[in-house]
Amino acid sequence: MNANVQPQAAEPAEFHPLTDEGAGKGGGEVNLEVILDVPVTLSMEVGRTRIPIRSFLQLNQGSVVELDRTAGEPLDVYVNGTLVAHGEVVVVNERFGIRLTDVISPAERLRKLK
Repeated sequence: MNANVQPQAAEPAEFHPLTDEGAGKGGGEVNLEVILDVPVTLSMEVGRTRIPIRSFLQLNQGSVVELDRTAGEPLDVYVNGTLVAHGEVVVVNERFGIRLTDVISPAERLRKLK
């Protein structure tokens, strides 16, 4: 350690104010263009169950696993693991799809995150 070095007092950090460049005339608008091409994972959940590993290892083709939902109950729709809607299964051009029946409001989604 060098004995000639004297400790200096810390100075407060200076931050420049943030600007809304390109945000719009109102100043409060958000430019979503920057995130519109970001991929997200969309998944639908029919139901869940918990079983012991012993039962899981005995599953084979034709096995039936009972889920925690009743027939006709809506599916949960998740985006990146966050519940965003409920829906029902439909068939479109011989492919499965989902019709959204209830979309969770952004305020409700934020409340559930806390």
